[in-house]
Amino acid sequence: MEYGLNAAKLAVGILMLIFILRLLGKKELAQITPYDVVYLLVFGGILEESLYDKKITLLHFIFSISVWAVMIYLIERLAMKFNVFRKLLKGSPDQIIGDGKLNMHLISKNQLDMEQLREMLRRQGIFSLREVKDLYVEPSGEFSINQYAQYKSVTAGDMKLNIPEEDPSVLLIDQGKVKHETLQFIDKTEEWLREQLKEKKYTDLKQILYCEWSKTEGFFIRTRQEIIDKK
Repeated sequence: MEYGLNAAKLAVGILMLIFILRLLGKKELAQITPYDVVYLLVFGGILEESLYDKKITLLHFIFSISVWAVMIYLIERLAMKFNVFRKLLKGSPDQIIGDGKLNMHLISKNQLDMEQLREMLRRQGIFSLREVKDLYVEPSGEFSINQYAQYKSVTAGDMKLNIPEEDPSVLLIDQGKVKHETLQFIDKTEEWLREQLKEKKYTDLKQILYCEWSKTEGFFIRTRQEIIDKK
């Protein structure tokens, strides 16, 4: 009897989960919001308690899982109908780069550092911040990028051009701090870096928010005066 009850609860739970997943829409895993994760965690808690607590009957379980499903449905409908409610539940994109300028408030809000930012760009085939005009962090955590026109994809084969390969860039200064391990990796010294920046009229390294360098493109620098100062 106990085995049959547990089997019935599992069957009901799986059917209800399939129903809710269909209700939430066809999302990739990367598009699942934190609230979707909460829904699934609550479902797991309800199912676990019902399986191991003999006092919870099948009707009790169906009632609990039905309330859970109705609440999710109502929340999703409210999110679709009211923009304020949708932003509260689903979040909204954060533009951490606008017209080539870094928004440090939003970068900090999203718990990002410069190396993480560069890693995410590399995953999308972008190896220098100089290419990025606008960058948004979506509620799912994915990046949406608008490149400057000169960097957008037009293949050399299409244009019948012989273009030399570019070397990847490296981050040398991150929020005023010199990355000594990176300098060592490219076989350069801090003295070399300071001399190069001095030639470009940058004398106070603490005022440099972001500095990258590559053999083919040279330096790309953003100072603390070149950020978006708004929340």
